[in-house]
Amino acid sequence: MTERAQTGPARRTMLGAGAAVLGTAALGLAGGPADAADNPAASASGRHGGHGFRLDLPVPTVIGHRGASGYRPEHTLGSYQLALDMGAHVIEQDLVPTKDGHLVCRHENDITATTDVSEHPEFASRRTTKKVDGVPLTGWFTEDFTLAELKTLRAKERIPGTRQENTLYDGRWEIPTFEEVLRWADREGRRRGEPVWLYVETKHPTYFRGLGLGLEEPLAKLLRRHNRHRAHSPLILQSFEPGSIQRLARLVSTPRVVLLSGAGERPWDFVTSGDPRTVADLVKPEGLKWMASFAQGIGPTLDLIIPKDASGRLTEPTSLVKDAHAQGLVLHPYTMRNENTFLPADFRRGTDPAAYGDAFGALRTYFGTGIDGIFSDNPDTALLAAADFAGR
Repeated sequence: MTERAQTGPARRTMLGAGAAVLGTAALGLAGGPADAADNPAASASGRHGGHGFRLDLPVPTVIGHRGASGYRPEHTLGSYQLALDMGAHVIEQDLVPTKDGHLVCRHENDITATTDVSEHPEFASRRTTKKVDGVPLTGWFTEDFTLAELKTLRAKERIPGTRQENTLYDGRWEIPTFEEVLRWADREGRRRGEPVWLYVETKHPTYFRGLGLGLEEPLAKLLRRHNRHRAHSPLILQSFEPGSIQRLARLVSTPRVVLLSGAGERPWDFVTSGDPRTVADLVKPEGLKWMASFAQGIGPTLDLIIPKDASGRLTEPTSLVKDAHAQGLVLHPYTMRNENTFLPADFRRGTDPAAYGDAFGALRTYFGTGIDGIFSDNPDTALLAAADFAGR
């Protein structure tokens, strides 16, 4: 029996724009009309009238951030499998394209820190400097490699100074394609007798569209091929660019979440289109209402839920949870990690930044704000905290 079956958190329902919490049933995300599964245009129209569309996920939902990246090199089948075995309710993938148009799972298109590409002399000349979303980066990039070339590389730990134990697994796994992950999820779902939920992000979609490597169309094609394009499919789409979510809404009926970074930042598609709004504008009631017209949830940074002061300690929660729920939006903020260096100062223990702090205390505080789930590099820790919170 999995941990999920043993200690699964309580469930509750949220239906439609402005819906209230209705008890302990399934987590519902505001959806389109009943026929939206076969009519993406209807799903994109913003008609969230509470037609019974719901996602059967526990609350708080624990999302394995890049798999179980606290224990294995991120975005590898090993990391995904461990997160699933730990009982994570949903497993996250970030998607970037290859030169020949395949979608692969990497947090960034810059693969310098996450693969052994620097050890391949045949690719030395591919090292270059680019501007990605306005930021200059020097390294090796997926869009300069064919899939066959990328498959000669091996994944490694991204932050070995913090997660030295993870380096044990350097070189063990290759870069997975998203189609390989879909096949893995289908196999595991059949073996377990229940669907494996995926949480899929389009990375830098405006940048890649400018290179002729648009992400949304090939992603939608794969979702249809694996029957994950419907309103009730066990998959959630996400992006930091609202325009990418709007584009996906026209292609598939799969649930969608807008990711939100720092309050003063602007989504890159806003920058390129001249839209002056910042994240601070989007988290106001008017901005939330706008996002609810084409998305079913938001994924804010935890600092938008509870800001920190200059010393890194938590202050008072904002009204974002209440305001988002008033628009029928689910909140899945990011990211919880166990190490001191990533925790609010209130929950650090000792002086070693790589040592574990009081992650349970931090999770209890965040769950107390009413969020619907959380991204975690350590799904086992988050699951225990979620079970404690649900049973309090």
